[in-house]
Amino acid sequence: SLGRKLFYDPILSKDSTISCGTCHKQAAAFSDAPLALSRGIGGLTGTRNAPALQNLIWNTSFMWDGGVNHLEVQPISPITNHVEMDETMASVIRKLHRSSTYRESFSTAFGDTVISSERMLKALAQFIGLMISANSRYDHFVNHKGTFTTQEEKGLQLFRDKCANCHHEPLFTDNRYRNNGLVPDSALHDKGRATITGLQFDEYKFRVPSLRNITLTPPYMHDGRFNTLNEVLGHYANPKKFAPNTAKEMYEIGRLSSADKQAIIAFLHTLTDSSFITDKRFSNPD
Repeated sequence: SLGRKLFYDPILSKDSTISCGTCHKQAAAFSDAPLALSRGIGGLTGTRNAPALQNLIWNTSFMWDGGVNHLEVQPISPITNHVEMDETMASVIRKLHRSSTYRESFSTAFGDTVISSERMLKALAQFIGLMISANSRYDHFVNHKGTFTTQEEKGLQLFRDKCANCHHEPLFTDNRYRNNGLVPDSALHDKGRATITGLQFDEYKFRVPSLRNITLTPPYMHDGRFNTLNEVLGHYANPKKFAPNTAKEMYEIGRLSSADKQAIIAFLHTLTDSSFITDKRFSNPD
């Protein structure tokens, strides 16, 4: 409950205008759809598309570039980022200390009124870790509790043949980083994983995102360059336009007919978890 309150409270930002929930909206599977690049404090625009938040307790690292290694420290990045919340952890704790409501909430959660960054981050991690999406039509189908249309079944088989090398079931990610063939955006100058490792080998590699609730989170890719899933599949089906050093898995996708694309998209719709995006446990408590 404390983590939920903190997630939706703009007190975490420097001027109390931006909360975690500002860029991670429940109706959009906690992504920032339909924005390609999220906006932070003072209307500043970031350089990446805000990813959906779901099933994060199975992540081995976080952010598009893997720059964070644990869920309990992940919020430090947006809180202290000058474009996002532009705050310091020390200042956040001082503001929480001044609030009688928070002193009471921390006491209820931890048994005393001590407010620390460790406790604040632990509470946020407890809340975000509860965001488990596992009740889609796909989940019903694989658990023999539901059926697919003929097109959806065809899409599932195509997905397993063409896409599952990177998007492993049931999380629909393998928690790895790859260059997926996108020509770098010269305006953003984002080198992805190499920003963290400093290795040329990692240039333009980005996290393989989960595809759960994918129809709710357009636009797509780390920079939000594609507005539709058809555009995404068109990219993967056209290796002639891949950038240098594209991962070999991308070349294994091969040709996709128009019917193939529509079948895969029909299957991807079955990954939408309506109960997740309407679960009151994750909604704004105010």
